[in-house]
Amino acid sequence: MSITNEQLHQWTDDISREYFGKPFFDDVMFNARLRTTGGRYIPSKRVIELNPKYLSELGEEEFKGIIKHELCHYHLHIEGKGYGHRDKEFKELLKKTGSPRHCNPLPSQKLTHLHRYVCTRCEQEYKRKRRVNIKRYRCGKCRGKLKKM
Repeated sequence: MSITNEQLHQWTDDISREYFGKPFFDDVMFNARLRTTGGRYIPSKRVIELNPKYLSELGEEEFKGIIKHELCHYHLHIEGKGYGHRDKEFKELLKKTGSPRHCNPLPSQKLTHLHRYVCTRCEQEYKRKRRVNIKRYRCGKCRGKLKKM
């Protein structure tokens, strides 16, 4: 599914009016360079940036939750209240609006562990994306030798 920035702004405004009872005046846009998050709110510019991959890979319902989450930051910031993730007001508004605290990871970004190592002494297991030099590195738990599985 692909939507324009104008449609995204209208959708965000509709969600804002429905869940917060307030209009959304500022900018919202797609940012395909976001890699580890579904969206972000930039207080200095009063801009919401959203990751388009979440819409295409996880669907409208997940994306709507991300918009609601970012709108929580937005409305609290405008009202001069605590809009950070650790703030009490933010957590309360998330609950009140049914917004998710975190977004689900993208299916395309699933971590694949290509290399598995086991300590020969304590049997601690290590999963790594990159190869480890077992002659140079040891177990972080007991300092035993590592063995490739």
